[in-house]
Amino acid sequence: VQLQASGGGLVQPGGSLRLSCAASGRTLSTYGMGWFRQGPGKEREFVAAISWSGGTMYYADSVKGRFTISRDNAKNTLYLQMNSLKPEDTAVYYCAATKFQVSQRQSGYEYWGQGTQVTVSS
Repeated sequence: VQLQASGGGLVQPGGSLRLSCAASGRTLSTYGMGWFRQGPGKEREFVAAISWSGGTMYYADSVKGRFTISRDNAKNTLYLQMNSLKPEDTAVYYCAATKFQVSQRQSGYEYWGQGTQVTVSS
């Protein structure tokens, strides 16, 4: 599975962005998916995850109520809608896929995209 994240950019505090993660090479419909991020000088951290069916979602406490993870299996694409963005959301965002049950651990994912930069600044 090859994953390609896109949709990052520069946005002002309080603004919104929607990230996409397009898959190729294999259908995503049987894979659990997740988003992680790595801010400047920080370790990569869990952001959100969604089960293969889309019926179960998990969020980090820091983004709960502001970010929404979703997927369109027909389009083989994962999304992350980010609202009320804060400067501390500045990071490179990575999408990941797993053949197994979704996890909040990086080690729980076998496939990773290349990352897209999100910068929240006035």
